[in-house]
Amino acid sequence: MPTYRVNPRGVARARELIDARRYRVRSRWADVQPGTAERNAYLKTHSWEDYSTWHLALTEGPGDETKARYAFVFGDFTRLHRMGLIACYYRAAEWEHTEVMVAAHDLLLHLDEARA
Repeated sequence: MPTYRVNPRGVARARELIDARRYRVRSRWADVQPGTAERNAYLKTHSWEDYSTWHLALTEGPGDETKARYAFVFGDFTRLHRMGLIACYYRAAEWEHTEVMVAAHDLLLHLDEARA
């Protein structure tokens, strides 16, 4: 089982997107989450540092310029998806990655408060 730690840059990007109202409240995450083709296309025009900010966690071990380093994607590289955060929360809870689960939960609360 990989070990993850919270990615502060990813959490900051998520908060910025929420504050800027760049999010989707309702979406089918299975249809919009970035797959291999979308990730590769994004990396052709963006830096690894920018790519990293779309992920809530860093995988311990892999190098910074590898896709294996970044986990728990929460958006489609243009906006945050509430269902992406929910997917992060449930996946982290299922595999007992408590710090990532708490980060996703806090972001969900921030999103819901921003919408109120």
